[in-house]
Amino acid sequence: MQPQEITRCHWPGTDELYLKYHDEEWGKEVKDDKVLFEFLILEAAQAGLSWITILRRREGYRNAFAGFDVKKVAEFTDEDVARLLQDAGIIRNRLKVAAAISSAKLFMEVQKEFGSFYKYLYSFMPGGKPINNHSGSTPASSPISDVISKDMKKRGFKFFGTTICYAFMQATGMVNDHIPACSFK
Repeated sequence: MQPQEITRCHWPGTDELYLKYHDEEWGKEVKDDKVLFEFLILEAAQAGLSWITILRRREGYRNAFAGFDVKKVAEFTDEDVARLLQDAGIIRNRLKVAAAISSAKLFMEVQKEFGSFYKYLYSFMPGGKPINNHSGSTPASSPISDVISKDMKKRGFKFFGTTICYAFMQATGMVNDHIPACSFK
């Protein structure tokens, strides 16, 4: 029996970390609020940087941000901010660190209002379902990411414009943008 040939989207190239992320996570629906919070922090940290830069620091973020425990992050103090700004395992940007802590508080407000962050996000999705994109194109944003981003900004979230929002949607499987021939579609 011949081994089946694997076809992938072009963007991960040959980087092992990128390939693992592409194959195991990207485009796969996430329903767990803890994982959604993780991607909210990581995607916001990515603003202005490449995603591989953040993926390479993912463990650093996990350690720095209390395993992405939203309640613990929401309680971070000025001392925690000072500690984080010295942590070489993350992007040491004061505005992004402050935004992560603020986002934790806002995330919990959304959970309280909607029952879960997942329910909030999917209230914007057609029929409350993820979108399986068959076009083979990978846009930088969409009308839905525009609306979600605008609503989140209104709620006080920072570093979550429509492009970051769309990347978040791809990362968490709200939209599956794997090319049609991809073995991981």
